[in-house]
Amino acid sequence: MIVTVTVNPTIDRVITVDRLAFEDRAYINSTHESPGGRGINASRVIHCFGGKTLALLTSGGDSGKRLEAHLANLGFPFQTVPIENQTRTNLVITDRHGLTVNLNEAGPVLSKVEVARAEKSIKDALAGATWLMVCGSVPPGVPADFYARLISAARKKKVKTLLHADSDSLRHGLEEKPTVVTPNQQEAERLLGRTLVTRTHYLDAAPLIRAMGAESVVLSVGSRGAVGAFDVGVVEAVPPRVDAVSPIGAGDALSAAYTWAIQRKSTPVEAMRWGVAAGTASACLPGMSFADLKQTEAIFSQVELRRAE
Repeated sequence: MIVTVTVNPTIDRVITVDRLAFEDRAYINSTHESPGGRGINASRVIHCFGGKTLALLTSGGDSGKRLEAHLANLGFPFQTVPIENQTRTNLVITDRHGLTVNLNEAGPVLSKVEVARAEKSIKDALAGATWLMVCGSVPPGVPADFYARLISAARKKKVKTLLHADSDSLRHGLEEKPTVVTPNQQEAERLLGRTLVTRTHYLDAAPLIRAMGAESVVLSVGSRGAVGAFDVGVVEAVPPRVDAVSPIGAGDALSAAYTWAIQRKSTPVEAMRWGVAAGTASACLPGMSFADLKQTEAIFSQVELRRAE
């Protein structure tokens, strides 16, 4: 069982327009809602790949009820921790060229009692887990070391952990030595306090992050693929050139496919290759969509692995 945690879930309202241009009007082609949050997205991918997953999340208010209704149609089990305040709603605007604007709410304020209830629910789920994926932002009221406490509890239960977070949650989480961290370029820049632009920057950044505590690092660098820092060294996974339609959720697909592959006894390097394939295949789909296993397999064979020199 791969258990995912989304302490700050969202309803994503995805609006597709003809084109996004500064100081010019855009015309809406379509709009729809879907359940969102990194852990939820990871469970969607794992379930689609045939893996066994449980999504743990908070839920509050009328928007929380809508979120649960959407989740009920996705086919995998989920468990909610009730909270008093409304689950957030995010706005995603994307055009046919793949240009995307994300407008995210900070999320509902959680009380100390609600935080404690969420932590207990997650720790209880570790009894049936082989992996714990701790993903996404934390809402107001949740302490910066919340993810670190979950990683520590998982390690005591011999449950492997993936951390996909930002800022203080990422920094504190690294101190508890997660099995793998999967930051994107911007998250890595904030963590390291430096700009990452060139291939050399990426190759240097991944082992620096690994030295901060993670057993493995998979640094996602968008259309360039990913750079991994593992026991065997630094490895790049370079995807083929594709016509990206919407990059929304590609990083979530990468993290999910990586964990799914490790669960199936792949090496970390091969798992990174699966992750890049899933992220690339998902970027070719419109809106908040994720590639299935067949679509990912079509890209997998085209992902090139390169050892850093």
